[in-house]
Amino acid sequence: MRVVEKRITFSRRGFLKGGGMAALGVGALSTATLMLPASEALAANFKVLGASTGKTLLQLARDIFPHDRISDRYYLQALEPLEAQAGQDEKLKTLLTEGVAALDRLAKLRFKKAYTDLPKESDRLTLLYVIEHGAFFQKVKGHLVTGFYDNKAVWQLFGYEGSSWEKGGYINRGFDDIDWLDEA
Repeated sequence: MRVVEKRITFSRRGFLKGGGMAALGVGALSTATLMLPASEALAANFKVLGASTGKTLLQLARDIFPHDRISDRYYLQALEPLEAQAGQDEKLKTLLTEGVAALDRLAKLRFKKAYTDLPKESDRLTLLYVIEHGAFFQKVKGHLVTGFYDNKAVWQLFGYEGSSWEKGGYINRGFDDIDWLDEA
């Protein structure tokens, strides 16, 4: 049976190498981007759909599949292919932009605020229950199921080790090594 090492190993060399890359990344950012809130800075990546639509889609993604410990950047990575498709498919672009506009209209009608400005998750969920059977919601949800949960970087954050059949299956690898289930 395989025993999984549950702690993260750090080496000084790896830390310094990663720190150097982070310094290069920070140097490449503009000061205007650094002054934006995180969700707005990430939404600025939406060139085809626009930052406003991107910000709403990012919030929508978090509300459909809520994981408090997962960074917005993973949700953005899941939405990027959808935006790329919208750049090539005018019907999809219209579906997304009109869907976001309709969601904002509904939010303003019920709560007098745009969808992304609603501080309570329960208020946003109320709106999602209204639109959950529509084409817009189904398209975004369907895309996120694979776009978000197929991301191997997200697997590590959930403690999922990936496919096991190539390594002899779960039984031969210590199927009971999970620590996120409560004791029975």
